[in-house]
Amino acid sequence: MSKTVIIIIAVAALVLVAAVCAIVGIRYDLRRRRVMEFNKRDDDQVRYAFIINPSKPAAERSRARIEEFCDAKGITDIEFIDTTLERTGRDCAMDAMRRGADVLVAVGGDGTVRTVASAVSGTGKTLAIVPIGTGNLFARNMGIPVDDIEAALTVATSRGERMVDMGRMALLDRHDDHAHAFLIIAGTGFDADMIDDTDPELKKNISWLAYFSGGLKHLFAPKYRASVSITNADGSTRTASKVHFRTFMAGNCGQIPVFSLMPNAVYDDGLLDFEIIDTNGGLLGWLNLFGGVVQQTVTGKVNENPISENSTMDQIQGVSAELRLEKPALAQVDGDMLGTTSHIRFTVEHKALKVRVPASGPVEQDAE
Repeated sequence: MSKTVIIIIAVAALVLVAAVCAIVGIRYDLRRRRVMEFNKRDDDQVRYAFIINPSKPAAERSRARIEEFCDAKGITDIEFIDTTLERTGRDCAMDAMRRGADVLVAVGGDGTVRTVASAVSGTGKTLAIVPIGTGNLFARNMGIPVDDIEAALTVATSRGERMVDMGRMALLDRHDDHAHAFLIIAGTGFDADMIDDTDPELKKNISWLAYFSGGLKHLFAPKYRASVSITNADGSTRTASKVHFRTFMAGNCGQIPVFSLMPNAVYDDGLLDFEIIDTNGGLLGWLNLFGGVVQQTVTGKVNENPISENSTMDQIQGVSAELRLEKPALAQVDGDMLGTTSHIRFTVEHKALKVRVPASGPVEQDAE
């Protein structure tokens, strides 16, 4: 064998060895990249906790639909937690977050949403909603479908979020361990009396219309009187004593079924809308008030009815308010009764809660 042939064979062998080494190196690098990508995906996995109010008529049917939906979508890291009288949505959500849940899905009405949100607020975790209640007011205000569970689940498991404000009501004459959260409206007076006197069975049958029956019982009840202090966004405070009213409400969202109760309320502006409602002249005053609500619903503007002499709806924005009632009155947050109190403070936590909302709306994207 000639010297030239030996050199060619040696060069070829070296090229072959280099090629093999290159292939092995490339394969190793690709494998390393895939491992890194898989690890990254694993870090990006979202764990869902579905917190269900089993007292709702649609609860079991909804649970089955959720399981089917998650199975079809390949969502496997899920758990179901039922609320009980002793274990609220807040307790369930806190337990789920301790176990690593990333998205807390409230499956119920406004009460379930409120209590789950109370735990999620300020944590950086995400609240999602599958509405199966009667009013579902917060879901409506956020544009979440209330009559299509598949659509609601699609929103709950999609990457569109909005940061919203969380209202808080503290009963200062009681020893509660925390201020009570609200996402829609909290208040004292007629609204709380109306909710407290609404028949639960009637509510199941005719939904939010049942509240009218509860309200009729209190149309001619004595008025409430309190000293009221409201703190503005600039830190200044306005105070009035001996304010007479039928109801005093603090709103984070202003839309209720059919009507606009607080047209200026925006759920992410860092402000609460305080509404002081009063009527005079018996039934005529209530009719004036109803006409004012209809007017502002149509116009989208705060009631400015010049012919309304028997009712008032004073609407003031601020970051906090404090009431000292002359006599104890019932208080409510998003339709949940808190009992009686005579000293209340309302506050707002600006953009404290991350909520899954439809991607078609104006959302703040967040890559988890």
